Amino acid sequence: MMHVNTKAIVLSKVKYKDYDLIIKCYTEQFGIISFILKGVLKSKKRGTKVAYFQLLSQLSLVLQYKNNRSLQSIKEVKLEHHYSSLHSNVLKSAIVMFLSEVLSSTLQEEEHNQTLYSYMEATLLWLDEHSNYSNFHLLFLLNLTKYLGFYPDTSNIECGFFSLLDGSFVATKTNKNCISGDNLTLLKQLLGTTFDDLSLVKINSKQRQSFLNMILLYFELHLGNFKRPKSLEIFNQVFN
Repeated sequence: MMHVNTKAIVLSKVKYKDYDLIIKCYTEQFGIISFILKGVLKSKKRGTKVAYFQLLSQLSLVLQYKNNRSLQSIKEVKLEHHYSSLHSNVLKSAIVMFLSEVLSSTLQEEEHNQTLYSYMEATLLWLDEHSNYSNFHLLFLLNLTKYLGFYPDTSNIECGFFSLLDGSFVATKTNKNCISGDNLTLLKQLLGTTFDDLSLVKINSKQRQSFLNMILLYFELHLGNFKRPKSLEIFNQVFN
């Protein structure tokens, strides 16, 4: 067993027995790791605070790490970043709940991926700091496909259709999963956009919902075990 320092982003927490929590994190050093917090829900328990483990919180951990153990144990925890609005703003909280569910479903492997960790860290801080973020989740998910291996191939971006199945722009409809119209226009816009320029993308809530459904279908087509988030319905209600 070794003691390891790593940054971590909380993806999920599940109550276990009466007083324990099982936490799943995406860590900078190891990719996905789960660990158990024993007795943390007892009111008298000192030390590890439950409040640290809110969804998408960014932590600094000292782990007692043991290879091939399914649940690691945690020696120390502190907040790496103090969010100012991510958990207190109702709309941002809805985004957090939704994205943590998507990330839980898509990030499976225990392997180090520094660029993906840095992407998640930086974009969550951006969301925390900005007030114009209604399209944040769309760009976040689109960019996430870079790290998952199916980012759209933009070499024929002038074409009139996009094949979700192949991840490329095509001149004619080649299969039932080809998109055109508003979704295509928005896809082309977002492919060339940074988070700082997101406010220039003007769409209504119906278009936003339609594009989100399309991108979730894109995930389903490329990731065999991807499950549609349970929080999608609540998320759509909050955002309309």
